[in-house]
Amino acid sequence: MTTLPRAPRTQLPLLTPRGPHGSRSHLTCQFRCGNACDQPVPNTSGNGHVRDEISKAVARRSVLQGAAVGTGALVLGGLAATPAAAEPTTARAGVARAAVSGDLGRTAFRAVPPNRRDALVTPEGFRSDVVARWGDPVEKGAPRFDVRRQTPDSAAQQFGYNCDYVGVLPISGSRALLVVNHEYTDPNLMFPADVYDEDTQKRIEILSHGMSVLEIVRGRTPGSWLRADHTRARHNRRISARTAFTMTGPAAGDARLRTTADPAGRTVMGTLNNCAGGTTPWGTVLSGEENFNQYFDASGDLDPRYADSYKRIGVTGAGRGWSSVDPRFDLTTEPHEPFRFGWVVELDPSDPRSTPRKHTMLGRFKHEGANVAIAKDGRAVAYMGDDERGDYLYKFVSRDKMKKGEGAAARRHNMTLLTHGTLYVAKLVGDGTEDGYDGTGEWIRLTSDTTSYVEGMSVADVLIDTRLAADKVGPTRMDRPEDVEPNPVNGKVYVALTNNSNRGSATLPVDEANPVGSSMTRPSLGAPLEQKSGNRNGYVLEVTPARGDHATTTFTWDLMLVCGDPAAQETYFAGFDKSKVSPISCPDNVAFDSEGNLWISTDGNVLGSNDGIFRVPTAGPDRGKVEQFVTVPRGAEACGPLLADKDRSLFVAVQHPGEIDGATFEAPASTWPHTDDFPRPSIAVVYKHA
Repeated sequence: MTTLPRAPRTQLPLLTPRGPHGSRSHLTCQFRCGNACDQPVPNTSGNGHVRDEISKAVARRSVLQGAAVGTGALVLGGLAATPAAAEPTTARAGVARAAVSGDLGRTAFRAVPPNRRDALVTPEGFRSDVVARWGDPVEKGAPRFDVRRQTPDSAAQQFGYNCDYVGVLPISGSRALLVVNHEYTDPNLMFPADVYDEDTQKRIEILSHGMSVLEIVRGRTPGSWLRADHTRARHNRRISARTAFTMTGPAAGDARLRTTADPAGRTVMGTLNNCAGGTTPWGTVLSGEENFNQYFDASGDLDPRYADSYKRIGVTGAGRGWSSVDPRFDLTTEPHEPFRFGWVVELDPSDPRSTPRKHTMLGRFKHEGANVAIAKDGRAVAYMGDDERGDYLYKFVSRDKMKKGEGAAARRHNMTLLTHGTLYVAKLVGDGTEDGYDGTGEWIRLTSDTTSYVEGMSVADVLIDTRLAADKVGPTRMDRPEDVEPNPVNGKVYVALTNNSNRGSATLPVDEANPVGSSMTRPSLGAPLEQKSGNRNGYVLEVTPARGDHATTTFTWDLMLVCGDPAAQETYFAGFDKSKVSPISCPDNVAFDSEGNLWISTDGNVLGSNDGIFRVPTAGPDRGKVEQFVTVPRGAEACGPLLADKDRSLFVAVQHPGEIDGATFEAPASTWPHTDDFPRPSIAVVYKHA
């Protein structure tokens, strides 16, 4: 279909090279989060820092300029060449080094070195297969993908763009359901020039967001999986802007959720910018709506009633121009539409006719995802991060207890657990000592489904403007809290804190929970380390609930990893020998195997290498030994990850391959997965291959 005038290529703003954006391309910053780093930090509350005054320990560390400081719990090395981990090891003591069972939590491997290859690189003895690509047919009537004959109707039936969260739910001995988020679109890489008019392109982009559910089947080699025939897969489903979502919880029906198309404020079409998620103990999938603020235009003035609310969440009216094809994206005429996004979505993939829901009880902010643990008394506890520089950690504790069993009555009950309960935000306190970065913390109540604990705000106010509510109770501002997941083996909770280019500034000073105000980076492989302001490499926070119970309101914490180049002074790997770990930068998502090992995916590596996935033991003599297991292709982000099939399969979402400045459809920076002459975001599975 050739239609003129053609859609113009997006003109990117002039940005300072390697400024606040780190190693991300300007393309990624533009299309994924609307250049959030170019905007003022939305949180101007002045909230914690961990102590009112920086502890002596932090002050002492802040003046260290390259000197080693002994061999205690925190070891600061010199700035020598980086030794990538080369020695194959196992995840815990007592497991034979030669183990080749295929169990990825126990099998030895030689760490993948940093590289810039246009490939999904795995250790020797492992291989990867692509399971689903952008454009693959999902629903029964979906046409075969043709990049030059895309239509809105085909996009609504095919595997969407830029896959992120990955969930796998078994449905039989050899079959499972693959559930995937589609976070955002990049028209520069999706569309050939001179083929699509601008409005058609926008309609395709809108319908390329959302989620996909696909049936998959085991391959011949243990750990391998294949996409099932979509014409026979009764569970397959595309969730798009044509899918109706029901609002649940106390804020459903509030005046701020009502629009011209939905005067009741209880039904929303579609879900946007879905990042990470989680699979619940009752067999549903949670999905987080993250950078939704960037999709709304303004044909005129913004409604002054919502000035503070818009500002705190980053809604400016400088959107993607979608209002030209869908008037609900015009803030001037539909000022309430942004309030209908920024929620946690729950989908029942086992029932393709079910209506997905948006849970207002879990608050509205830039959700990376949500992950559920069951408290000792049987209540559901959902952990969440707000992915913004200087924002907060949250959790929700249900009012009711989970019912065990697979019967219809238990399932109906469990599907209501996220509609009643209490929402909390976290405050961390450092211990003020020099034996590492650790301390205590508390969960501060914001609201239950019946009572607000924030002065001057109703229950609905707290849930709709959760950031503004949290600002009032003094929680700790963190460095982009993204994935927050409970470890099913040790009961602790692990938080990926990706980075914060503003940490160490007057408005975001360092503290014990956010101790790095300047980081060492490498512009390219083999280049010398360079010092940059801010926390450029991120942390992994380890949280231990009091008495091992997720429902308690107190906890202890420590920074298990201060990420970066092992040769850099500021890095720390749970006390493990820094000469024996892989460099790691910008942790984004986490997962666990049956041994309790932590698996980390990265986004925005500033150490010169492609992003990847790393295995890290959380206990025993190898605790903190970071080993790179996978690198993803050029320009891509490693998403997921997910250990499945008794730890024989590692699923990874390869998002935005080739998203490098200057790349276009005609001049791609990557062609991965190398099935076409242009890149296709895809889901891959990695497994042991004898």
